[in-house]
Amino acid sequence: MTPKSCQSAWESMQAACKHGPVHNYFQRLDMADYCVETPLFPAPVLKAYSAWNLGRPVDDIDQSLFNAERGGGQGDYRKGMPEKIANVVDCLSRFPQSKRAVITISNNPSAHHGSDDDAKCLREIHFYLNDNRLSATVLFRAQAVSIFPKNIHFIGTLMDEVAKALPNQPGLGDVFYLATVLVSERDQ
Repeated sequence: MTPKSCQSAWESMQAACKHGPVHNYFQRLDMADYCVETPLFPAPVLKAYSAWNLGRPVDDIDQSLFNAERGGGQGDYRKGMPEKIANVVDCLSRFPQSKRAVITISNNPSAHHGSDDDAKCLREIHFYLNDNRLSATVLFRAQAVSIFPKNIHFIGTLMDEVAKALPNQPGLGDVFYLATVLVSERDQ
């Protein structure tokens, strides 16, 4: 499977779920350019959400950019993120072929069905090194195409941060992207 640019992946997602939800949607993405700007997600908003979810100080981020339409509490991936990043960096630094370089987003194993904030859409990111490139496999419980630009920007920014912290500073590789259900909008 040839990797797609993130922009063309977003366009493919729009076409794929035009007639309703798609289960077990997957594609391979080239992370060379993970900035997909839309009217809902211009570059400053993408950067703010990524910085916030990486656990950077909230004072440094314009809070007026955050709203329910852009993901609300379901898109809050910050819990323990700096420690999770440090763990992945340590793992890949000491054991470059490890299968344990994983960031799990949801820390609540028994999320309530009635709570969107507990049931994070992004579930897990598994990092691996291949030919001095950092790649990942990403699992989403659900993905709204309208929110994809924010999620892929966060994943790319996270990969970039991990890569820069590794001793050999690998380039960014591909992402194998899997969503158990793909929908056009969050309310579907």
